[in-house]
Amino acid sequence: MALLLAASTIRVVLFGKPIIGLVGGIGSGKSFIADLFDELGCLVIRSDKLVDDAYNDPEVRQALRKWWGESVFRADGRIDRRAIAARIFSDPNERSRLEGLLHPMVERRRRQIMSAAADDPAVIAFVWDTPLLIETGLHQQCDAVIFVYAPIETRLARVARRSGWEATELARRENLQYPLDKKREISEYVIDNTADAGFARGQVNDVLSRIRGQ
Repeated sequence: MALLLAASTIRVVLFGKPIIGLVGGIGSGKSFIADLFDELGCLVIRSDKLVDDAYNDPEVRQALRKWWGESVFRADGRIDRRAIAARIFSDPNERSRLEGLLHPMVERRRRQIMSAAADDPAVIAFVWDTPLLIETGLHQQCDAVIFVYAPIETRLARVARRSGWEATELARRENLQYPLDKKREISEYVIDNTADAGFARGQVNDVLSRIRGQ
């Protein structure tokens, strides 16, 4: 079953339902765990999807074209996420500038989604699948934070299949994030995502029951 790291009480219940934040290493399977919460009646809000939507905003496209020209646009006019990643992961200033543009838009949209679902009895909790949950301070708005665990060998195999990354690329990107041991220390719960779906599903159900019972 899931490991309870520390007794906790609901910090702040916003929109009448608990907010659950997911953290963990790259390739730990946070999105898969989020899917399991979705199966149990939680509304999953994925920051990557909100960022994709933000990239279609005319204001964002205009700013990117002003900053970096056509080099971050594909031939079909869509944003080239790989080209942007190459820029921001090699230049902290550019990364900060992009985050300053996108994060407020993502935050507004996140709250709009929760407001719309606040009175929906079918939604029992909100789950934030946000890669930079701790780095942006969003964990402080969560009623519970869950660390999704998978060993480095498993995570490396996953990112190699998904993105073609080698160990050096995974390490480089993780070095730009909050240390994994600190993420785990901040979290109230740990879900072990190393076995089959049934094992993970049992832990998710246990954690959700604990959070809703606080």
